[in-house]
Amino acid sequence: MPQTIPVAGPWITDLETSYVADAAANAWYGDHAIYHQRFEAAFREAIGMEYAMSLPSCTSALHLSLAALGIGPGDEVIVPDATWIASAAPISYVGATTVFVDIDPLTWCMDARAFEAAITERTKAAIVVDLYGGMPDWQALEEIAAAHKIPLIEDAAEAVGSRYKGRMAGSFGVAGAFSFHGSKTMTTGEGGMLVTGNRKLFERAQFLRDHGRPAGDRFFQNTEVGYKYKMSAMQAAMGLAQTERLDELIRRKREIFDWYRQALSGREDIVLNFEPDDVLNSYWMVTAIFDPSHGIDKLELMGRLSEHGIDSRPFFHPLSSLEAYRDTEQGKRARRINSTAYDISARGINLPSGFSLDEETVGRVCKSLCSILDETGS
Repeated sequence: MPQTIPVAGPWITDLETSYVADAAANAWYGDHAIYHQRFEAAFREAIGMEYAMSLPSCTSALHLSLAALGIGPGDEVIVPDATWIASAAPISYVGATTVFVDIDPLTWCMDARAFEAAITERTKAAIVVDLYGGMPDWQALEEIAAAHKIPLIEDAAEAVGSRYKGRMAGSFGVAGAFSFHGSKTMTTGEGGMLVTGNRKLFERAQFLRDHGRPAGDRFFQNTEVGYKYKMSAMQAAMGLAQTERLDELIRRKREIFDWYRQALSGREDIVLNFEPDDVLNSYWMVTAIFDPSHGIDKLELMGRLSEHGIDSRPFFHPLSSLEAYRDTEQGKRARRINSTAYDISARGINLPSGFSLDEETVGRVCKSLCSILDETGS
C-alpha cells in the first residue's frame, strides 16, 4: 500500500530554519526577547491590530481574554456548538457557564439568530469561531452584540489569512485568538497569539500571563495569582518567518482547495467549504459534507478511506454531545435545539489538507472518496 496521505502538515523552508537556528544561538541575555518583539510586530501589522501578544496556545489567548474581561462564576458565555473543545474550555477555566448555540448551514459558523435567541441578562461575552478557515456573518453578529452590549471574542485559530469584507480574521470583536499548532496554516510547532485594539484589555492580559506581576517586573512582586503563558524564542523565530510568508501560505491553501473543487465538480452529493462573496476563505481544512442518502456514518467513511491509505478527521462533534458537557443543563438544552450542528457534524469529514499535497495526490483522494460513496447509496 502507498504511504498514508496525512490530513495536515506545515510548509517549512530555509527561512524558518535559519531564524530558529539564530534564535537558538543568540536569543539570550539582553537579546532574549528580540524574536518575540519582531514576531509580534510583524503579526499585528499583518492582521491590522494595535496590540499582539505571543502565547503558548490559542486556548491561553481565549482564557486571558475572558479573564481580562473579568468574566467568572454566574456569567454566561455563548459559543457555537460545532467546534473544537478548546473554543469552550476557557469558559470553564474562569468558572462561567457555557451556552451552546447552533451554526449556519452554509458557513458552519455561529448562526446570528441563534446567538441573539440565547442572550440573557447573564450573558457577558460570546466566543465566535472562524471554522476551518470560514467566517460567519460578522456584520449581523456585531450589530446584535452592540445592541446588547456584549463583547465578542474571535476564535481565529483556524483562519489566519481569511478575510471578511476586506478585514482580516482576528480583527473582529474586542480580541482575537490564533493557533500556531503544527497542523495549522501557520505554525510555531505549538503556540498562539492574542491580538486586540483595546489597550486596557491588552495590559490586563499581559499582567495575568506572567504570574500576576507588572510587565518588566524584576523583583518578583506578584500582586495577584496569575498564569504562565509564554512562548520560547525559537517558536517566535519560526512564527516570524511564517508571518513573512503568510501570503504565500494562503495562496497554496487556496490552490489545494481549488484542486479538490475541480476534482469533485459535478458531484451534487458532496458539498465543500462555502465561500460567500464577501469572504476570502483560507481553507485551513478541506471539509466534505456528504448527502444523507449514502447512509454511511462519518467514522465509517473515515475507516474506509484509511483502507485506501488516506488519513482524515471527523467534522467536529457538537460540544453538547461530548461526555464533558452532555449532562450539563446547557448541554441538554443544546441537544434539543441545535439541529443544524448535529446534522452537518454527522455527515462531515476533513480531507487531507497539508502543504505536502500535489494535484495528483488530491485526485487520488477524490477518486477514493467518490468510489466509497458510490458503493454505499444512491
